Amino acid sequence: MTRAAAVVLVQKIMDMDYAEDAEAYGVLEALDRALGCPTGYVSDLIFWPKGPEPTAAEVVDQALEYRPFAG
Repeated sequence: MTRAAAVVLVQKIMDMDYAEDAEAYGVLEALDRALGCPTGYVSDLIFWPKGPEPTAAEVVDQALEYRPFAG
C-alpha cells in the first residue's frame, strides 16, 4: 500500500465515512498490516492521539515510524 493510499483510508476513518463498524475494523486491520504495525496501533493513533488531533498524513507518518521493541 502506498503512503497516499494509506492517507486516503485514514481520512475515511477519521471522517467516519463507512457504512458499518465492520468496514472500519477491516480498513484499520488492513492499515496495521500494510504499515507494519501491531493490531490496533493505527486506531490508537487516530482515536487516542498523544497531543493534538493529528491529520491523516501525520497518522500514517507516525505509523510508518513504528519500530517493534527488541526483546
